[in-house]
Amino acid sequence: MTERPETNDMYGDQSDEEDVKVAAQEPIKPAPLPKAKLPDLPIIEKNNWLIHMLFINKEFEKCKQVIREQIEMTERTCEYALYVQGMIQRNEAMIQESLESFQAAAMLNPNSLENLKQVGRSLYLLGRHKAALDIYAEAAKLAPQDPELLHNQGVCLVYLNDYSKAEECFKKALGVQKTEHSYSQLGKMHILRGDKEGALAIYKKAVENFPENSELLSVLGLLYLQMGDTQRAFEHLGNAMTYDPQNTKAIMGAGSIIQDHGDFDVALTKYRVAASVTPESHALWNNIGMCFFGKKKYVAAISCLKRAHYLSPFEWRTCYNLGLAHLTMHQYASAFHFISAAINLKPKFAPLFMLLGVALTHLDDPSNAKQAYEQAISIEVDSPMTYLNYAIMLFNTGEKSHAAAQYAKFEMYHQKKALNDPDVNALVAKLGPILHMGS
Repeated sequence: MTERPETNDMYGDQSDEEDVKVAAQEPIKPAPLPKAKLPDLPIIEKNNWLIHMLFINKEFEKCKQVIREQIEMTERTCEYALYVQGMIQRNEAMIQESLESFQAAAMLNPNSLENLKQVGRSLYLLGRHKAALDIYAEAAKLAPQDPELLHNQGVCLVYLNDYSKAEECFKKALGVQKTEHSYSQLGKMHILRGDKEGALAIYKKAVENFPENSELLSVLGLLYLQMGDTQRAFEHLGNAMTYDPQNTKAIMGAGSIIQDHGDFDVALTKYRVAASVTPESHALWNNIGMCFFGKKKYVAAISCLKRAHYLSPFEWRTCYNLGLAHLTMHQYASAFHFISAAINLKPKFAPLFMLLGVALTHLDDPSNAKQAYEQAISIEVDSPMTYLNYAIMLFNTGEKSHAAAQYAKFEMYHQKKALNDPDVNALVAKLGPILHMGS
């Protein structure tokens, strides 16, 4: 008798195969890792990250609120909160308050170089240069070769008029790291001492190291201009405008050179660019006014000069130019007013007294006019124009012999200085024979 196969075994075999297939399709789940517990930050530094983020994003109001909460929570023992509070206060021109914040941070961490630097900076901004210098000296013990500290010490010493030590500090700073600021401050210090040659050498070296710095190029060009080297001055000022077309120093310097050569329209084009950047510059409006004066547009010249005078009432050059413009317009009372103001501001400038003599002559005050001319001669003996105007005034008042003597002095100094002014030459051609006949 044969046994029948059990169907359960067959089905069972198929079921095992299916189980294997299902098992192969199911993903293997990794065993869960134990959760790592994040370290708890000390309460003092808990919000430093938030303060930093708000500060660098310039969200100062929110930052101040977080700082206040942090300072209250830590009872003023959070160094970073105090530091950032000082930076925000300084940014808001609260210098004394920033000093107090930085001092509190420095007390918490007296070995922090950055805290000491900021205390010194606030003292410097308050004008307490000796105290700032002491703080920088204390910080220098922590970092004797820090170029920023050496530079800041030099700046404080300049304000204390200790130029030799200041120069030493700037040179040490440049020896550690060459920076535009240290070169600039060293050059300015030489200018303050009246050493233009030394300043020129410093700025030349600075331009060699930073050839694309428009500020250094413009100052170097202006130094050449003051020393009478207009060609080099114009070259450096032009380079400065190449790198920064809106550099007002370079524009003003180049414009004045162009103006001196009589190309008033080109100079006005340069000044138009500067006016868009610094519309409240008295020097700019003074130069614009004299461009119009050179173009014989006297009303426009006086208008621009009046604006310059409004912006800087104590600038003697503007008063001088206004006096000259009013004399040209035959407005002698107004000319007297501005020339007198210029004399009060610059009492040792001979041409002012000469113009005062001209104004007083037309105001029918010959006695005071004589005094003005004599004062001009006592200040500058070899000014031919003073003698010429004096001679004309004396001739018109009937003092022909005295007028001839003054005219002889004019001829002597005119020949020595080899002046070639067409207007003066035309006037001399007319008056010369008359004054010689009077003698």
